[in-house]
Amino acid sequence: MNMEGDNCDPDRPAHPGIFPAGEGGQSYHQPWERSVDFPVSVVLPAGGTGERTGLQTPKQFCSFLGRPLISYTIQSFERVSWIQSIVVVVAKENMDLMTDIIQRFQHRKVRVVPGGSTRHRSICNGVLALGGQGEEQERLPADKPKVVIIHDAVRPFVEEDFLYKIAMAAKEQGAAGAIRPLVSTVIATTSEGYLDHSLERARYRASEMPQGFTYDVIYQAYQRCTESDFDFGTECLHLALQYCGTNAKLIEGPPTLWKVTYKRDLAAAESIIKETLSRSACVITGGSAGAVTLADALQKAAGALDMELDVVPDLKGDNGRYLLKEWNFIQVSVNHSSLSEVESMLKDLEAASRALLHPLVVIWVHLSGSDELSVSGETPEPAAIADVASAAKLRNILLYGIQLHQSKDTERWERSVLRVAEITSALIRERSPALVGQLLQA
Repeated sequence: MNMEGDNCDPDRPAHPGIFPAGEGGQSYHQPWERSVDFPVSVVLPAGGTGERTGLQTPKQFCSFLGRPLISYTIQSFERVSWIQSIVVVVAKENMDLMTDIIQRFQHRKVRVVPGGSTRHRSICNGVLALGGQGEEQERLPADKPKVVIIHDAVRPFVEEDFLYKIAMAAKEQGAAGAIRPLVSTVIATTSEGYLDHSLERARYRASEMPQGFTYDVIYQAYQRCTESDFDFGTECLHLALQYCGTNAKLIEGPPTLWKVTYKRDLAAAESIIKETLSRSACVITGGSAGAVTLADALQKAAGALDMELDVVPDLKGDNGRYLLKEWNFIQVSVNHSSLSEVESMLKDLEAASRALLHPLVVIWVHLSGSDELSVSGETPEPAAIADVASAAKLRNILLYGIQLHQSKDTERWERSVLRVAEITSALIRERSPALVGQLLQA
């Protein structure tokens, strides 16, 4: 009976606490960051064919929001400063594809090695590569990690806090693994297809990833295991127990460890990432009183929509940090139809390489004069924003426009501001290419 956690939770997905926000290959130092004083490396087996998705492309290479799934998983590990290297194991025919993904998204902690004919053979190749062995020897055995974390390439939402628990337990116990409660009863059938018996669900758990091992334990387990283990086995913890006598520490993992198994899971993963990216935005006012007033009103209205807005006059000096942490920007322009402020911001975003991993959203909110008389009499030209948006889209930046008319009627004005907040929230959440370059009326 196989209780490995491919699909232990049919009611998923669950949302990750934080999805990393930064450039490819970059480690993210947080004030609360854990300290690990021993070398840790990762093996990501990614040689599956993805038969259960019903797609021609293996699921680890399926793209959403402009990136393949495996790139999101790599990013989850690259952002952890104490992880020194990542070995991705792929089928030999996908070596060039994986290398291209690493280069395109500037993953810097990663190298690729060819896989084997089964899951265990592929993981073994990754372990050997970390020890300076295998087909593509690039490091000396003396550099081998103390702990090896093994994780599925199609589980993109792994969090640093849990990786820390796995790494520390593996160092102390020799092996550690994630488990989750079973949500369905497990039964055994007879060879004729009848019920044999069922298991008491409360006594069993689903084995999940990640799993961690000291290098020596997982290396020795693969050296000692049989050809039958290589060909038919799937559980690394079992090999450590059977061939090294190492009884793994089992740690209950968060619900975010679910695995992309079916086609619907790809849509769920995209939805999670979209929602995570849409939780906040930075509003740039240019310092004008009218823009600040509107920004403050938008901030209050957005709060009711569960979106956090930070309001700043510009992106210079200390405010430049938003270029490195935020995925959504709102430029407020008052009484002039020039796109110069937006174009300046687009240059700053391009220089910061912010659109490398995720599409950025930039929303230009143009506030014209009162409904009786526009102060400047200028109206933004739809063609102008369309041209700028078209060029920005080539750099993975989605530019939208919203036109808002100042009103002296307080109630009408509040309704308009709320409408802008709703449109802004929807644009950020959906990231729809179809509306790029359009000037929407609030």
